[in-house]
Amino acid sequence: MKRTVLWLTAALCLGPWRALPWTLPQRPTPGDRMFAAYLERETGRLARRCLAGVKSAADWEARKKAWRRQLREMFGLVPEPPRTELRPVITGRLERDGVVVEKIHFQSLPGLYVTANLYLPAKLEAPAPAVLYACGHAKVVVDGKSCGNKAHYQHHGVWFARHGYVCLMIDTIQLGEIMGVHHGTYRLGMWWWNSRGYTPGGVEVWNCIRALDYLETRPEVDPKRIGMTGRSGGGAYTWFTTALDDRVRVAAPIAGITDLRNYVVDDAVEGHCDCMFFVNTYRWDYPQLAALAAPRPLLIGNTDKDTIFPLDGVLRTYWKVRGVYQLLGRLDRIGLAITEGPHHDSQELRVPVFRWFDRFLKGTNALVDEPARPLFKPLELRVFDELPKDQINTRIQELFIPQAEDKEPLDPEALQKLLLQKSFRAWSKTAPPPEARELGSAAAEGLELTVYEVKPQTGFALRAYLLRKADARPRRVTLQPMDQEQFVAFLDGPARPFARLLAEERRLVGLKTSPEATSSDSAAASASLPEGDAAWLVFAPSGVGPTVLWDNAVYRRMMRRRLALLGQTLAGLQTWDIRQAVRLAARECESAGLPLVLRGRGPMANLCLLAGLFEAPRLAGMELEDLRLDEKQAPSCLNLTRVTNWPQILAAARKNCRTTLR
Repeated sequence: MKRTVLWLTAALCLGPWRALPWTLPQRPTPGDRMFAAYLERETGRLARRCLAGVKSAADWEARKKAWRRQLREMFGLVPEPPRTELRPVITGRLERDGVVVEKIHFQSLPGLYVTANLYLPAKLEAPAPAVLYACGHAKVVVDGKSCGNKAHYQHHGVWFARHGYVCLMIDTIQLGEIMGVHHGTYRLGMWWWNSRGYTPGGVEVWNCIRALDYLETRPEVDPKRIGMTGRSGGGAYTWFTTALDDRVRVAAPIAGITDLRNYVVDDAVEGHCDCMFFVNTYRWDYPQLAALAAPRPLLIGNTDKDTIFPLDGVLRTYWKVRGVYQLLGRLDRIGLAITEGPHHDSQELRVPVFRWFDRFLKGTNALVDEPARPLFKPLELRVFDELPKDQINTRIQELFIPQAEDKEPLDPEALQKLLLQKSFRAWSKTAPPPEARELGSAAAEGLELTVYEVKPQTGFALRAYLLRKADARPRRVTLQPMDQEQFVAFLDGPARPFARLLAEERRLVGLKTSPEATSSDSAAASASLPEGDAAWLVFAPSGVGPTVLWDNAVYRRMMRRRLALLGQTLAGLQTWDIRQAVRLAARECESAGLPLVLRGRGPMANLCLLAGLFEAPRLAGMELEDLRLDEKQAPSCLNLTRVTNWPQILAAARKNCRTTLR
């Protein structure tokens, strides 16, 4: 007996989104509160900036071209991939009840197969308007074979063909007949996607652009009357493609976009895999993308109880985009359709879409009196009998955006400028000088520990710990940022004799607040001082130690994804913290006549390297242990391995700062 597995679009192939226990910890840590406030501030800043400079039609025209180029870059389409031969193949043909379906595959890049169904009226006497339908997330598997999400959405293609349209319905990478990956950061820990500047949304929009290329080759299609629609994931790809390609003359994205406030502050990101977002290099809010449809006819559709595209964010997006249409004098070309219900492919949402295309592609206002119904069994719509052995769909994430090639190391200043443009635009340009104040100190058997509060930017209060011999003047200061594992080891090792002073830190990381200290603890603390004659300044950057986030893996993962939506990464944020700590420590060292050395181990060595690249004049040297030169092991910084690589950064840093590797 044949079995069909179907995961509906409401789940976005992840399970239905809802208010989850990790979205708001019942007992938030200081770190939870700090990060939440940061997300709120940054989201508000980007929202206020979004389209704020567009006050006239001339303003819009002056900005549109540059914004479109930025968006292409954020999808990984600069430089544009080569438009190689599509090599279309029709593997079968169906005809039923006045509808013809051709089963097609083409290659948007060599080996990158797009499986599709082309719906045609059985009787077509002249070139007709066409609709590119981008599928949302629906998994259709019969007897172990994926039929693609096009099999689930077939009722849309059937309706269009019955009403005089040509409709090309294409599968996605994740849920097509060749099942690739959309879940790099969502589930699979592939944070290097951020470093590579990769989003599967870029592949999806490229496949849609090449699908438009294919439609233009078909004699049944009038190339001046092409529209595009889709819902959920397909709604997002409709937005993306319409923003980038003027061949989409009419667009009706359904439940495919909202604003950063919903995604980041309201936690709707939890309901979405990676294909729904661009890499936010230029720190946009989503109405800026949506407005690039102007002045073409645009219908925005959504339901009023959609939890992954909440109504308030959809309406905020609509009103900002509507403002652009108003400036252009084309309010007649933008529409809003809100119907009752959850995130679901409802008949009530389909009808406004059908009427929109009738109005702007056919010039009619006919009554829609026939519902969209499926006509074929899923296996009938399957394109491949056997999957091609030369396919690259399952590894396109490795290939779509290549790593930066090895070349002559850039001048340090040139590399700094490049990284500020492509990786660290989220760093504050107006942050006040870093501040520090002493919180307390304690002595134990010849050692002294002093605790400082460090404020690297507005809203952030971090900690640094100076451990030194009480009766000796150090010859240097070693600044060592630590990750969480290293910091816990510091608390329960060298800093163990000072457990009472560090009771809050120990509680937050899950250690006993008052362990029994022994003389051997003090001896170990003394022996741990770098070089034996140095003052050791241990620094806990954002998310480490006192600002550690709630210990829930999903919560922490979603926090990192929310940062990425703002054009930031945790590693980028921590690198800024380290830069500010260097500035503070260097100021004190200069007044005391002491050299400052920056030390890091493991992933923190990479962040010290980046900070040292920018702060080399303040440093006497860097000591880096277990530096990660492979992008998949290194910390994730936006676009870093797209524009450079770790060996090049190391070479550039060494030009200005003595750097020792261990």
